[in-house]
Amino acid sequence: MKRLSVVLLLLMMIGLQCDAMRTTYTLQSGWTVIDGEHTYHTSIPATAMGVLIENGVYSENILEGLNYKTFDRSIFDHPWLFRNRFQLPALHAGQHVFLKIDGLSYSANIFVNGKIVAKRDSVRGPFRQYMLDITRYMQTSNQLDIQLFRAQQGDPNIGFVDWNPRPADESMGIFRKVSLEVVDDVLMQNTAVFSKVNTETLKEAWLTVETDLTNLTGHAVKGALVGHIGTDIPINLPVTLKAGEHRKVTITPDEIRRLHIINPRLWWCNNMGKPEMYDLTLRFEIGSKLCDNNKVSFGIREIKDYLTPEGYRGYTLNGRKVLIRGAGWTDDIFMRDTPERYSRQIEMVKDMNLNTIRLENIWGNSDDFFDLCDRNGILMLAGWSCQWEWAEYVGNVKEDKYGCINTAQGMDLLVQQLHDQVLHLRNHPSIICWLIGSDKLPRPDLEQRYRGMLSLIDDRPILCSAQHIVSDISGSSGVKMFGPYEYVGPSYWYEDTTHGGAYGFNTETGIGAQLPVRESVKRMIPANKLWSISGNEYYNYHCTASKTAMNNLDVLTDVINRRFGGADDLNDYLKKADLLNYEGTRAMFEAFRANIPNTTGIVQWMLNSAWPSLYWQLYDFYGVPTAAYYAVKAANQPRQLIYNYKDRSVYAVNETSAPSTVKASLKLYDLQSQQLQQSDSTLTVEPYTSTRVFTLKDFKDMAFLFLNMEENGKAVAENQYCLTEKNDVYDWKKSTWYYTPMTETAQMQSLSDLPRVKLKVNAHRVGPSVEVTVTNESSALAFFNTLVLRQANGNAVAYSHWTDNYFTLLPGESRKVTCSLYGPAEKLSLSLRGWNTKEQIVSISKTTPK
Repeated sequence: MKRLSVVLLLLMMIGLQCDAMRTTYTLQSGWTVIDGEHTYHTSIPATAMGVLIENGVYSENILEGLNYKTFDRSIFDHPWLFRNRFQLPALHAGQHVFLKIDGLSYSANIFVNGKIVAKRDSVRGPFRQYMLDITRYMQTSNQLDIQLFRAQQGDPNIGFVDWNPRPADESMGIFRKVSLEVVDDVLMQNTAVFSKVNTETLKEAWLTVETDLTNLTGHAVKGALVGHIGTDIPINLPVTLKAGEHRKVTITPDEIRRLHIINPRLWWCNNMGKPEMYDLTLRFEIGSKLCDNNKVSFGIREIKDYLTPEGYRGYTLNGRKVLIRGAGWTDDIFMRDTPERYSRQIEMVKDMNLNTIRLENIWGNSDDFFDLCDRNGILMLAGWSCQWEWAEYVGNVKEDKYGCINTAQGMDLLVQQLHDQVLHLRNHPSIICWLIGSDKLPRPDLEQRYRGMLSLIDDRPILCSAQHIVSDISGSSGVKMFGPYEYVGPSYWYEDTTHGGAYGFNTETGIGAQLPVRESVKRMIPANKLWSISGNEYYNYHCTASKTAMNNLDVLTDVINRRFGGADDLNDYLKKADLLNYEGTRAMFEAFRANIPNTTGIVQWMLNSAWPSLYWQLYDFYGVPTAAYYAVKAANQPRQLIYNYKDRSVYAVNETSAPSTVKASLKLYDLQSQQLQQSDSTLTVEPYTSTRVFTLKDFKDMAFLFLNMEENGKAVAENQYCLTEKNDVYDWKKSTWYYTPMTETAQMQSLSDLPRVKLKVNAHRVGPSVEVTVTNESSALAFFNTLVLRQANGNAVAYSHWTDNYFTLLPGESRKVTCSLYGPAEKLSLSLRGWNTKEQIVSISKTTPK
């Protein structure tokens, strides 16, 4: 009994995950990191910089203020050693042990029990995956040493481009799973399921199962692939393998008729249906001996791309057109994301009604990231970073129209990295294409190699570049990347027809600075540096890392000065920046929806931030939504009314799968809260269409527009707009890759003359959430009211989001909103601040069970 207890304890220490045949020992905890005379303790995933913070060498505020600006990066110039000691039960005849490494950066020498099993000339590249046979080195007590070297200039490493300062350690570390895989006689790898759907009826689908088998013995074996999909599709296929043979085995409906499925549960993206998932369990048996097994989850769906008559690329899911509406993802600067943080962020993506994430880099330090997108119906555009396409970022190489990777060795590595990633990720239904270029094209011979390799292992569409570009190999990309990346007003998206405006597929764009709430700004910037902003190196440092543009808040400040007459203090500046952020970001998404079918996709640059940032984020580094978060949520409701800033009309859109008969309502008010217009209409809106419903009457100075959509007397969607008599005027001839300047700006100074109003606030806890009711007790409207939930230390609560925020209340109107909480949250307070009301701080102490 004592011996059994010791064995069980040892297995628990190394994170045993045991299936019926293959035994997986996950080496997650118990790692020692050695840097010369310094020794640290950690768990995987971890980079060197993350290890130092975890062990208290540097504090969590290393990224705040200017702390990181003068960081000594030379401590990573020499190799670091990651060590794990583990126990392994005695192997029986025929068993083999493989060391599986899913991701490390940048190169490594790997030792087992003092013997080198792989050298850094073959273990290099962050997107390579390794399956090393270490059977002959195994003992009962073992030591794994991974000697890591950081990336050098010219290496195609994990890339943050100009989004933020580079990781001080260049991401040196083990950032994905490490495990021991113990199998018998035959190794099974890369099991996948491919699906074809009857896109006319959606009532049948055809599945193809594929797996790679390797006979590890010196003699022929006769066995069978045995398994099942769900509970009702059995699989049994005899297989004979020669001695040492490696073979890809494909099972089609011709071999197993039940792989032709009637009435399949299809996988759909967010707002189009339910993302149904299936499980496949497959094992290889030799008589009664169970050699190896794989279990994979997959979705039954069919992805295709197409070109419109204008040459714009679009995508269909199960035969239905999808308007891509997404944002660009980044991992934490030191690769410290956790499954919980991934879960919270994907939930926020879904809460914003988005359907897509773009990965410039194949991000994620665990499969949890991709699994969450599968289960939540979030599409993924996955591919390479422009980090390798610009000499400024990859370093020490010459740059041309194809980027910076121009050697045979470099191209070999890129092909092998993509090969490994596709094999690992191809079962995820959320991934809809592979981007083999970003700002540029791959070299013609490299593109041919990519496409040849991908044709053998996957069936997704391939996109040659995220830029508007023509390939000699594959033709037009059919997408564009013309910016902007700095502030433009709401009307830009409707008026522009040659740059980033609402036509075609814009793969990355945005309005530049998207400032966090005041509570987050105070964490980033020292108290004595909070005001003023112009020429403030602290603010500048937390903009982008670009050397050419977007490295200060000058553009935003100029718009605030010209549109509002300036700002009096930080609170005033943030209030006005939030309004610009909200109105501009919402219009970007809404314009692409209102212009269907002339639009096929829009990707906000970016979704999140790798470090405390002031630019390109829908929620900040601390997990707190910006004003843009709620703008995106308002702009992407499945069915809603949208105001078109160009023709001053209101459009109804429907991105569900069925026609919708709704009642549309419009109300327009002036600055004195007097009604200028009221209109109602009942109409049927077809799927994937945009229908004009109303046209606004002329008004003077400014007006407030309220749009509502109802179905059978129940609210479907609402939208509120702050409008100006005249739109911004753009100097189109002076447009650059990141910005179109304005010769005249819309005028909003009159907002400072809004009558002061009194708001009544009632806030209390209800289970894992906070419910707040705000009532306007005045005879004037209460404009642009913001709610921030705060902890006892004054920080905004992370990853908590309201059902609505930044809203306007008409006289006498009440609004009830809810904020979801995650984990323990005591001694909370609520800040309510609006444009024409005094800030209120409300304590939230009572908990009411729900």
